[in-house]
Amino acid sequence: MKAVIYYFVAPLIYLVSYLPFWWLYRLSDAMYFSLYHVLGYRRKVVGKNLENAFPEKSAADRKAIERKYYRYLCDLTVETIKSLSITPKALRKRLVFKNFEIFQKYYDEKRSIIIAMGHWGNWELGGARFAIEPVHKLYVIYHPLQNKYFDRLVIKMRCRLGNGLYPMAQAIRGMIRDKAELTATAFIADQTPSPSDAFWMDFMNQDTPVFTGTGKIANKMDYPVVYAGVRRVKRGYYEINLEDLVPNPTALNPFEIVELFTRRLEVDIREMPEIWLWSHRRWKHKRTQLQSPQ
Repeated sequence: MKAVIYYFVAPLIYLVSYLPFWWLYRLSDAMYFSLYHVLGYRRKVVGKNLENAFPEKSAADRKAIERKYYRYLCDLTVETIKSLSITPKALRKRLVFKNFEIFQKYYDEKRSIIIAMGHWGNWELGGARFAIEPVHKLYVIYHPLQNKYFDRLVIKMRCRLGNGLYPMAQAIRGMIRDKAELTATAFIADQTPSPSDAFWMDFMNQDTPVFTGTGKIANKMDYPVVYAGVRRVKRGYYEINLEDLVPNPTALNPFEIVELFTRRLEVDIREMPEIWLWSHRRWKHKRTQLQSPQ
């Protein structure tokens, strides 16, 4: 059955990926009406997340953010499909680096790095954009899909321009294996970890378990951490803002590193909240008495 679904859906996905952007955004507009007004996809989750994150805002202001978020979620979906066929020329036109000299500096110093990102802006196009630069080879840590057919499709989408992937469970093994080459390993580090293996902190006005792998690996391997925020400038256009967040990772403990990243991500979310992934159940876990701050 999984194979049947794939061979029915995959040609449609490829067909959509070859549509021009203006057609994609017409499709996105139709998706928004269906997703938000008809299906009400996770509206309770999004509404509650926004209420907890922005208690100082009025209900009307939070509702405006909610609508903008669903419009962006639909844009993100069609743009991600577009990454199956987007050309390097189009990527250079639509995604511009700010402070690219940070990557260049570490490349010239022959130092591998970690890129810390959140689900803010279009992280998929951001990864594709990095692939066409003559610096480090990018490896993205990802969760393999249960459907092996769609998993292969995602791998093709993310690797077609030269990037590599590390399955989450094999990330540290892969990084050690590839230590001889200059790599940039991208951690989408705002996911929800197991609460028993998390660093707890206040994030967006809520007690939040934070993924610690970014800090532990950066500290262990002495890889500088570069923050990358993929800010939307206008529909279909982005600026990838780079910051040299942790140039000396062995001088900090892992929890200090992840706290620096999380605080920095929060600044971006508060400035442009509609492009963060609010429909994710980020706060589904609650801290027990046995789980104290690190």
